[in-house]
Amino acid sequence: MTTASPTIHTPADEPVDQAVLDGRAQSVAHLFRDRVAASGPKPAFMHAVASGSGEEWVTVSWDEADTVVREVGAGIVALGVEPEDRVAIASGTRYEWAIADLGIMVAGAATTTIYPTTIADDVAFILSDSATKVVFAENEEQLEKLRSVRPQIPGVSRVVLVDGSPDGDDWTLTLDELRQLGREYLEGDPGAVDARIDAITPDRLATIIYTSGTTGRPKGVRLLHSAWTYEGAAVAAIDIIHEDDLQYLWLPLAHVFGKNLLTLPLQIGFCTAIDGRIDKIVDNLAVVKPTFMGAAPRIFEKAHARVHMMMEAEGGLKAKLFKAASSTGREVSILREQGKEPSGMLARKHAVLDKLVGTKIRDRFGGRVRFFISGSAALNQDVARWFDAMGMLIAEGYGLTETSAASFVNRTRAYRYGTVGWPLPGIEVKIADDGEILMRGPGNMQGYHNNPEATDETIDAEGFLHTGDIGELDERGFLKITDRKKDLFKTSGGKYVAPGAIESMFKGLCPYASQLIVHGADRNFVSALVTLDPDAIAGWAEANGMAGRSYTEVVTSDACREMVQGYVDQLNGQLNRWETIKKFTILEHDLSVEDGELTPSLKLKRKVVAEKYKPLLDAHYSGS
Repeated sequence: MTTASPTIHTPADEPVDQAVLDGRAQSVAHLFRDRVAASGPKPAFMHAVASGSGEEWVTVSWDEADTVVREVGAGIVALGVEPEDRVAIASGTRYEWAIADLGIMVAGAATTTIYPTTIADDVAFILSDSATKVVFAENEEQLEKLRSVRPQIPGVSRVVLVDGSPDGDDWTLTLDELRQLGREYLEGDPGAVDARIDAITPDRLATIIYTSGTTGRPKGVRLLHSAWTYEGAAVAAIDIIHEDDLQYLWLPLAHVFGKNLLTLPLQIGFCTAIDGRIDKIVDNLAVVKPTFMGAAPRIFEKAHARVHMMMEAEGGLKAKLFKAASSTGREVSILREQGKEPSGMLARKHAVLDKLVGTKIRDRFGGRVRFFISGSAALNQDVARWFDAMGMLIAEGYGLTETSAASFVNRTRAYRYGTVGWPLPGIEVKIADDGEILMRGPGNMQGYHNNPEATDETIDAEGFLHTGDIGELDERGFLKITDRKKDLFKTSGGKYVAPGAIESMFKGLCPYASQLIVHGADRNFVSALVTLDPDAIAGWAEANGMAGRSYTEVVTSDACREMVQGYVDQLNGQLNRWETIKKFTILEHDLSVEDGELTPSLKLKRKVVAEKYKPLLDAHYSGS
């Protein structure tokens, strides 16, 4: 058995509303029904719809959502779906995803999530392995993907098409037709949905989320109703999100982080604006004016880089004021991290600069953001501190699909940069002798679907889940993630290197960086692949006499390489000798989800990239 440090819990002095934890709902469906009863006419969702002038945002109350959800749930029952049968959603993030998921919950069934970018072969595996009976398909593209693998998924009896026409296909019906089917079913049995809800117990299966593995088949993580209701209650109990908040939700709902953020409003009662179009985030924030938003680090890195480049391009007084505001804000951020407030000259200086600069930066994000939540990968702490300096705290958190997402999170009243905060109440944490983080708590998965061997490898005899992440707990119980256990490598000189930490540092230094992929296992030095952000590098090209040239021309130019070398030199100055990057290659294109190099939550698929660009990496060492 793995030896480990003493078990750590939520700090004893943190105010936790134990009554919320003790009285949590029986299931997600119960949680939804209770929320409708408590908040009926209040806003539940906002979503964009096409209008004559482009788009407008429509608000849906909890009562209105309840009507639609019950029709969808009854329609699912009418299709022959029994309790705990699987119903899949193959769709991007949109209002209908939330409605479909809630419909599945009130029908007593279990949701299987599928990213719209998942290749047909993996879709067939997921649907077959999960024994899915019904699939919600976002559009005709997803429907065609399902049709292409239909012989491999004989268990799928019907497909519900959200957008488009099934063209007389008896396998497919539209979402409107499903709702009509539900209305007819409820006319004959008005209590059908409530009967399904009443029968759900906490130990019933709610969701199977398939992890996007970098090698082999994805594993289906079985999450019970008790895991989701715990997550909602635990976040509510620490009182960082309130009923009058407004969430902007763009994250993939097929990912556990997005799914978690869809569960929290059921517990707390706030409204959620949903739109999964990444290119619309900035525009939508100005319209929606949310008070908080969850995101992956890449979103914050891009925003940070864009603002800095804009200010550099402005020059003159604006640039000087921006630098002064950033510097003063950083001083204030350091004080607040220690639980103090600025006073005297610093307080007065900060107030003036915040009014001149900070308010304008916040206006770019809608002007009402209280805080952001960052998850799914490591966030550069300089980027995080800059956002705090501008009056928008980023509360970095940590969790896995196997722990229903949130396990640790920095509180808005107690945070430490470079860490992922304290555990949620009810979670026990230990650090194994080799540095691996072990967790036990109500949010942990039941196991991997149809994969007992993998389950036994991940959950030990004491019920602790072995995360695969390396970390350390400080004297106040804040957790710092060092790297993925499997990503740590040793050079031929016997020195360990944590690539994730180095990559995060570089993206905080270089405003043009998109990705840095650090390499060097069993090699005599460390090298890297670099990709540059297309939007950022276009601005750099214009300022350096290359306006109008293609991305490939710009990033392969001598001037661009010299620019990147300067940032690599800065990075190396902050690293141990054996960690320094001796050679690097700038790729002619950025990495993408579509090419399978990033996960849908924008995490690097390290093994895929290393194999794909093996000749380039090997060339770094030829003759060495």
